[in-house]
Amino acid sequence: MPVAEPAILQKLQKREPSGFLLASVRGVGQVDLQPLIWTGLFILAALWSAGWRVGLFATLGTVVSTATAYALGVNRSNIALGLQGYSGCLTGIALVVFLGHHPATYVLAVIGAIMATLLTSTLTTLLSPYGLTALTAPFCLVSGVMVIGAPSFERIWHGAPKQVNPTSGDTGMSWHDLWHGFFTNVSQIFLVEEWYVGLIMLVGLACAGVRVGLFAAGGSIVGIVAAWALGAPTAQIAAGIYGYNAVLVAIAIGAVFLTPTVWNGVYALVGAAATTGLTASLTSLFKPFGGHTFTWPFILTTWTLMAAVPLFSRLRRTG
Repeated sequence: MPVAEPAILQKLQKREPSGFLLASVRGVGQVDLQPLIWTGLFILAALWSAGWRVGLFATLGTVVSTATAYALGVNRSNIALGLQGYSGCLTGIALVVFLGHHPATYVLAVIGAIMATLLTSTLTTLLSPYGLTALTAPFCLVSGVMVIGAPSFERIWHGAPKQVNPTSGDTGMSWHDLWHGFFTNVSQIFLVEEWYVGLIMLVGLACAGVRVGLFAAGGSIVGIVAAWALGAPTAQIAAGIYGYNAVLVAIAIGAVFLTPTVWNGVYALVGAAATTGLTASLTSLFKPFGGHTFTWPFILTTWTLMAAVPLFSRLRRTG
């Protein structure tokens, strides 16, 4: 991972508001594993373009998670990179998407963002000996528990959650389905189905570097091809349901954790294809008890691939 600029670290150490805000913006970009300010700004703009509720809850979750890390004395360089804000960002979005816009949702978003920060530290401690990172697991754990438990509480539950994972339907593909799926594979990382949101996010990812942009695009294409080859419903491919985890795996393995070699690139794209099948499996696993897939396929695939790297002589980690 890139190191934070000395100026940013200095502002955090001096407790300047601008340093905190920059760290929060980076937290939005870190959902896609990118600490670049411009990437965070583009993604945040894309989320607000999807609707003020999505933008507001993404911002709320990121700010609260970052503030919690600051209050608890987490390492300043870690905060500056945005590594304490991204799970809070996703948690805020998930809660408003699945529980609806209600005063209770604001309270839950704050609590969820705080818990996401705590779980980030817990998982970092547990996984560090194995050379693995928490990724978005804190978000999945916190949001999963809250959404599953919500129907039991009258003041929290306000209707059926958004349904995004049917398992059957037409499998024919049109040009519209292809280009729409290409962009929504990126936006669905943030639980948004609008293609233009994915386009803005891709621009932000391209700002982080050619390699990042190419692997994001490559992961999206691989996700579409793999889902179509397996016979996934066309509507779900076009909505990005089967491809967003592939985008994350491609970025993580191909552009962040491993060095830029041909072998590493192939490894990343193979992982992107594998996570497409895992998405369907986990969706079926969670469905009976009202759970949601979220980014679990990305997490499990990336952990598996990275844990295997030390035994493969052709693969090299960064750093």
